[in-house]
Amino acid sequence: MRLLFLGDLMGRSGRNAATDALPDLRQKLKLDFVIVNAENAASGFGTTSKIAGQVIQAGADVISGGNHTFDQKELLTAIGADGRILRPVNYPPGTPGRGYNIYDAPRGKKVLVINAMGRVFMNAMDCPFRAVDDILKKYRLGATVDAIVVDFHGEATSEKMAMGQYLDGRVSLVVGTHSHIPTADCQIFDKGTAYQTDAGMCGDYNSVIGMDKEEPISRFLTKMNKERYNPASGEATVCGTFVETDDRTGLAKRIEPVRMGPRLMEHIPRI
Repeated sequence: MRLLFLGDLMGRSGRNAATDALPDLRQKLKLDFVIVNAENAASGFGTTSKIAGQVIQAGADVISGGNHTFDQKELLTAIGADGRILRPVNYPPGTPGRGYNIYDAPRGKKVLVINAMGRVFMNAMDCPFRAVDDILKKYRLGATVDAIVVDFHGEATSEKMAMGQYLDGRVSLVVGTHSHIPTADCQIFDKGTAYQTDAGMCGDYNSVIGMDKEEPISRFLTKMNKERYNPASGEATVCGTFVETDDRTGLAKRIEPVRMGPRLMEHIPRI
């Protein structure tokens, strides 16, 4: 199977760039399945059911989230009704929505997508390692499902790497989100799991991790909040991760970064 994961959509600029690029990427890369993290899609804070619908209509199969998932209160209702919108699985019991789901892909394939969130330098959450473990006790790669993708939304690179190594051989891909900076460590671990510490964002990189530069710089200089953060609105770069899996085992055969836009070195995998 050919899978694409796109990193955090950052504001209008990022979501427009991603929705514009998705139809062409699906065709060029002959994609079977697409996951998009959209937790910053609505003015940089959360997403809405309308935005999620636009991203799905453009070619995404699943929308994942993170610590800003519920910033737009309208999503509290929508996330429970639409199984294509995920929030981190290790939110406490009783939180609306779901943290994982199984989806249909072409040729009768099944894809399990898990959204989890780290705890280092993040809000207090249940243990993501145990939460993912509990799911993998019910579903087995290459047997009950054909691919398993884990979006691990976290701040610390060490925690993301630990999750990747912990799941090596049990899932197809562990990909990090939240940092908004693409890392140069696309790799396949010893037991066959593809990994990247952070997929980067789909947003304007002439910014401070997607926000207009002035206010973040001012806060670092003065330790004062003068204005609210606003997403940068310049031309966005689309960043993500492409993975090809073995149809027999579900493990990764290939992983490459995907970058399209003005600020980073462009890279689109060849098929």
